[in-house]
Amino acid sequence: MTLKDKLAAQRIYMLLGALFITSLVVSNLIFQKFFYWHPFDVEIFGSKLFEVSVGILPYPITFLITDLISEIYGKKRANQIVTAGIFASFFSLLIVYVSSIVPATPWSPVKNDMFNTVFGNTVLAVFASMMAYLFAQFIDIQIYHFWKRLTKGKHLWLRNNFSTFLSQFIDTFTVVGLLCIFEIIAWDRFLGLLLSGFLFKVIIAFLDTPFLYLGVFLFRKRFNLKINQEIDLL
Repeated sequence: MTLKDKLAAQRIYMLLGALFITSLVVSNLIFQKFFYWHPFDVEIFGSKLFEVSVGILPYPITFLITDLISEIYGKKRANQIVTAGIFASFFSLLIVYVSSIVPATPWSPVKNDMFNTVFGNTVLAVFASMMAYLFAQFIDIQIYHFWKRLTKGKHLWLRNNFSTFLSQFIDTFTVVGLLCIFEIIAWDRFLGLLLSGFLFKVIIAFLDTPFLYLGVFLFRKRFNLKINQEIDLL
């Protein structure tokens, strides 16, 4: 690979990293709001299918990006992106915490109570959620590369979906549990929200598989990569 190609691959890697970090930080800030998507009129343990947190919307993007980076740039680079994302999340959390303790002026459009309702009460929950997410992402990367070695770089759909399923279940279980522990939602909604959130992520994992194939195809065509070949960055 020429120096020009390596520089281009480096720029794309940084862009994917920026998308990953943005999705991660935003999802940790907005996760207290819930919405419903009811393609089926089904109720599970007292919750409609699907009643899920809006924080779930950016999450599939992060797993798609880490899978794409794992496939093209390797396990080490995928782990680096996750670590950078966690650092960015902690830094954003620190900013939110400082902002919550600074008193609002009398004329401020957003009062202290309103700000704390949206952001201030989430500090501990977000901290714990980020730790769970870190664990889930590293599990996703480990499983992805296990299947990649086992299949010798073939069957991309298998490692994409199987790695995401387990890691997303761990993340959903932990996040919903934390929301209940911190009394943001009631415990009687735990099982319903857990199953709704996990099934929603499973559906998204299936739907994002063609996009992973497209991304891998474009990378291999642009950088003339063989199956199972990874880009060694500068």
